[in-house]
Amino acid sequence: MVANIGHEQNNMDELGARFDNLFCVRCQDGFELNEQIVNSGGQVWHSECFVCAQCLLPFPDGIYYEFDGRKYCEHDFHVLYAPCCGKCNEFIVGRVIKAMNLSWHPKCFTCELCSKELADIGFLRNAGRALCRECNEREKAAGSGRYVCHQCHAIIEEEHIKYRGDSYHPYHFKCTNCSEELDHTAREVGGNLYCLRCHDTMGIPICGACHRPVEERVITALGKNWHVEHFVCSVCEKPFLGHKHYERKGLAYCEEHFTKLYGSTCFRCGKSCGGETFTALEKTWCLKCFGCHLCDKKMDHKSKFYEFDMKPTCKKCYDKFPTELKKRISDRLKERNQIAVERQRRSMSPTFGRT
Repeated sequence: MVANIGHEQNNMDELGARFDNLFCVRCQDGFELNEQIVNSGGQVWHSECFVCAQCLLPFPDGIYYEFDGRKYCEHDFHVLYAPCCGKCNEFIVGRVIKAMNLSWHPKCFTCELCSKELADIGFLRNAGRALCRECNEREKAAGSGRYVCHQCHAIIEEEHIKYRGDSYHPYHFKCTNCSEELDHTAREVGGNLYCLRCHDTMGIPICGACHRPVEERVITALGKNWHVEHFVCSVCEKPFLGHKHYERKGLAYCEEHFTKLYGSTCFRCGKSCGGETFTALEKTWCLKCFGCHLCDKKMDHKSKFYEFDMKPTCKKCYDKFPTELKKRISDRLKERNQIAVERQRRSMSPTFGRT
């Protein structure tokens, strides 16, 4: 995937007639007689076209790195694709060791006690440190089982703080904002450490579940802020992860459990209605199930329909009814409306009691 490749420079006289019909890979123009060209990997360029795909400058010493069919100078390739070593902070070209949540040069990934290289012999994690097997056994025999400060390498007797994945005595650091010496309540934000008082004035949202700062993507729901992985269904406790949720009485539910607890049963399919519903004629339907009970034509809240036998009937089917039947349906509807108006009037009338 990555190549460190040289190239040849020729002119058209040296290459001969077999290049008469060739074109520059980059600009697609032809070549002049006696023109200096670049030949690399069986492809040819004008000298001025053979440049880094990122900075568009010629390759120093003719050395380039290739990735996904594009060629880069050493600097741009490192910036774009090469990881940084967790020890020396230099770009890593070639073999990369992934361990302790960081990337390392093989020679930089060493036992923190004896400095033995661990890339090929493996390591064991002990109190936040990478140790060779021998040193780990000695530490276990000592029976400390406590964290060791990544700065002074002394055992941390009391509370420790985590900074960039390592454990430290808090007193090695000062607050980035007020310069006060830190204690174990310090918080890391954007690669900097802050005392708890300064941290709480930064307006960082607090998760409604774990009550810790939400320093990356935040979910806002139920009047609170949440870590993505902590915003879960109150029944099955599965994270929503951006999927639709339902709220009721201060709790969040996935569609399955909200429907089981609070959903209505569809008059047509007999299943619990998940999501939006349509209510009419004292019944509830799934949106996809609501339709004329005679011809099965699908209808929605904008469709005109008539009630027949307490079921929805589309206008087309209704128009086919005998005139006498339509009259009876109309009279019955008027009667129901009058009864409903009378009930509403009575409910709004004041009630006087005797004294």
